Amino acid sequence: MRTLISTAFISLDGVVEAPGGESGYRNAGWTFKEVEFLPESFEIKGREQEQSTAMLMGRVSYEAFSPVWPDMPEFTHYKTLPKYVVSTTLTEDKLVSNWGETAILRSLDEVAALKQTEGGPIIVHGSATLNHGLSDAGLIDRYHLLVFPLLLGAGKRLFSATDKDAQKLKLVEHEVYGNGLQKQVFDVVR
Repeated sequence: MRTLISTAFISLDGVVEAPGGESGYRNAGWTFKEVEFLPESFEIKGREQEQSTAMLMGRVSYEAFSPVWPDMPEFTHYKTLPKYVVSTTLTEDKLVSNWGETAILRSLDEVAALKQTEGGPIIVHGSATLNHGLSDAGLIDRYHLLVFPLLLGAGKRLFSATDKDAQKLKLVEHEVYGNGLQKQVFDVVR
């Protein structure tokens, strides 16, 4: 079974919305405006690219990333990976042609089936709504979090607000950087 990893830039109060500057959110770009850049605090991002063998995202994140990421030198490895977009509304004609193999999955059952295939880790970027569904369905195996020392108040949150049984996590890696960022890697305990 493949490992499904949710990776996120997240504020201390759980907000993940528009970290890179996507329009429509009043705190857009908070990862770059509010915290000093230290390259070592983003080491996990390079490791994710090297180790992941596929990308999974929701429609909104796909529509935000697909016009930009294919041409960014920082994300060249992602161009070669198969990409899966979970959406009930996205159509094939809306997929970009310059970002490699992309398939549309119509349900979380299809995500569960993908996890059963041969291959290495599948990385989930952004995709707050998808993360809620994946978590509620018990499909996430690991979280890679870069926690920013910010309280953003309103905004999309990474974790579902569904009333459900407690989910235990095991901290397997952590580090605190001089700019206040915290790397936290958790495995989901089953």
